[in-house]
Amino acid sequence: MRLSMNHRRPCDQNAAASSQQFLWIDCVRRLACLIIAVAALAGLALPGQQPPINGSYLPPMINQPPSFHDQTQMSEQQAGQQSFAAANAQRKKQIAEDSAKLLKLAIDLKNEVDKTTQDTLSLAVIRKADAIEKLARNVKEKMKLAVGAN
Repeated sequence: MRLSMNHRRPCDQNAAASSQQFLWIDCVRRLACLIIAVAALAGLALPGQQPPINGSYLPPMINQPPSFHDQTQMSEQQAGQQSFAAANAQRKKQIAEDSAKLLKLAIDLKNEVDKTTQDTLSLAVIRKADAIEKLARNVKEKMKLAVGAN
C-alpha cells in the first residue's frame, strides 16, 4: 500500500483544528478584556457626573443649587450683615465727631483755667468740665458698643 505525501494523517488534522480553536479562544478573550476595560473607563466618566474626588463619592444633591428657602435665608443674612456694617460705620463716625468735639472742649477748658486765678474757678469752667465728663462717658459707651457682635 502506498501513502501519498498530500495525504494528512488524522492526528495532524486534529492538531490543526485545535490550533485554530486556540487562536479563536485567545482572540475572544482579548476582545472580552478590551470590552471590560472600555466599559470600566466609560463608567467612571458618565456625562453629567462629577469624577470622584480623592476616591470619595459626592452625592448629586451637593451639586444642586440652593432651594428657595435657603436663598431667602442667605439674602436676609447678607442684608443683616450690611445693616450691621452700616450701623458700625455710623457709630465710628459719631465717635470721631464726639472725639473732635471733646478735644475742642478740653482745649477751651485749659485756656479758661489758665485765665483764672489759683483761688477761684468760674461757673463756666465747672460747666465745661461737666460737659467734657458727660461727652467722655458717651464716647466710652459708644466704643464699648459693638453692633452685630456675637
